[in-house]
Amino acid sequence: MRRGRALCAFTLLAALIPLASAHASDGSIKIGNTAPYSGPASAYGTIGRAEAAYFQMLNDKGGINGRKVDFITLDDGYAPAKTVEQTRRLVEQDEVLALFSSVGTAPNIAVQKYLNIKKVPQLFVSSGATRWNDPEHFPWTVGFNPTYEQEGRIYAQYILNTKPDARIAIIIPNEDAGKDYLKGFKDGLGEHVNQLVSQTTYLTTDPTIDSQMVLMRDSGADVFFAEATPKFAAQAIKKAASMGWKPLIILPSVSNSFGAVLEPAGLENSTGVVTGLYLKDPNDPRWKDDPGMKDWHAWMKKYQPDASTGDLFNVQGYTVAQVMEKVIAACKDTVTRDCIIQQATSLDHLDLPMLLPGINVHTDKSNVIAIRQMQMARFDGKSWVLMGDVLGDK
Repeated sequence: MRRGRALCAFTLLAALIPLASAHASDGSIKIGNTAPYSGPASAYGTIGRAEAAYFQMLNDKGGINGRKVDFITLDDGYAPAKTVEQTRRLVEQDEVLALFSSVGTAPNIAVQKYLNIKKVPQLFVSSGATRWNDPEHFPWTVGFNPTYEQEGRIYAQYILNTKPDARIAIIIPNEDAGKDYLKGFKDGLGEHVNQLVSQTTYLTTDPTIDSQMVLMRDSGADVFFAEATPKFAAQAIKKAASMGWKPLIILPSVSNSFGAVLEPAGLENSTGVVTGLYLKDPNDPRWKDDPGMKDWHAWMKKYQPDASTGDLFNVQGYTVAQVMEKVIAACKDTVTRDCIIQQATSLDHLDLPMLLPGINVHTDKSNVIAIRQMQMARFDGKSWVLMGDVLGDK
């Protein structure tokens, strides 16, 4: 039933997005992506829906430089083989100018070589794998999220600063994303790496992670880094509570959504959880009078009236779509693949309304990761409460 509803929602979404020529010269700009509207990572489908809604808003205002954006977003179920199939369709049948914000590490790895051989921009990948920052070998790929290695280092340093004698457990997906997080985390622990007393993995096709949770509890860990996709992050928080295990829980930025993780896990169970943020939390009262937040709420009310305003993935989709808008606008009357990749790799400290103060978007020829900073935050039962300074690279 849930799969059926997800597919119905996707069909409705696709119906709202008008199709047009792949050539910008025809008065339209066709871009596409893949996202998991079904399957074990379907919570990330929210990002694609938000992006579609943002481009619809732009089209209602006349488009970008007078050209409408035709955004085609296809369901890949978070399955790399399906991603390959859908991406080939977007490039070879729909003739999109660029792939934009496709979701997931393994899905994007499956098409990275193909897109680079075809010289099709693979822009603002919705993943923090370090491989998106390899312009020498993959000049048509641009990352968006902070790298998982950087994020892992930040969390390790936070633990050492706040709980220097911590006994640490970590769970990661058995894929490249998990390996990146683990490397950064261990690098951050440095000579304290022996404080990592339990290390386990899961597959995205697993029904639960209950057995792994028991192992980590039994290790005696008092800090738990739940590096998991939203479904499993929610399971982890809920299972820890049901077992009476009360470690400090750290969530990755890819799974810190109020609506997709904390609510399903139970707000009482989630209180005290820590994460890294680069986006403003719509639940945080500090942003009540913030102009950017007011504009976002107005957009949500008009273009996504049934979507959760507590879901940070709606903020993510809105923000990355704004970056794409800037890239296309900068091409003016010459919206080609060459121009798109040139603009996407030369973003100069772009300030956007839903990024946290002090965090901006910046790319250059040697570093094509768009977001490189985060700020630690703790969930107080209602919203994420920011802590400390902005961390990361300028």
